[in-house]
Amino acid sequence: MNPVLIVALVTVNLALVSYTVSAWRLNYRPISRRNLCMLSTGVFFDIVATACMIVSSPNSPFTVHGFMGYSALAAMMIDAALLWRRWLATPQAPVPKPLAVYSKIAYGWWVVVYVTGAILFGLARSGGV
Repeated sequence: MNPVLIVALVTVNLALVSYTVSAWRLNYRPISRRNLCMLSTGVFFDIVATACMIVSSPNSPFTVHGFMGYSALAAMMIDAALLWRRWLATPQAPVPKPLAVYSKIAYGWWVVVYVTGAILFGLARSGGV
């Protein structure tokens, strides 16, 4: 298997773990610096994974799944920026409900795209696509 693809697969899974831990912790506490760092680490891993997937894929980066992935990455980047901004303004305050809802939607969309990518990758490896 292509080494760049291996890096992509490892980093996208690290992004999933980081995003999931951050999303889970956001449900039960006010946002913390640790949680923001976990979310930001997920964004970093997601950027690395996306770049590696683009480089290692024989397909055009302009596919339906590609656009879904870019939109999910953008949603998570916006989520991280909004949460950092909120935390910097009022570190101990709870996350406002609209921001908490956006965070859940962004994370949910990212997971849908992750699962879709895993299915497409499995189909491609088995010769189904």
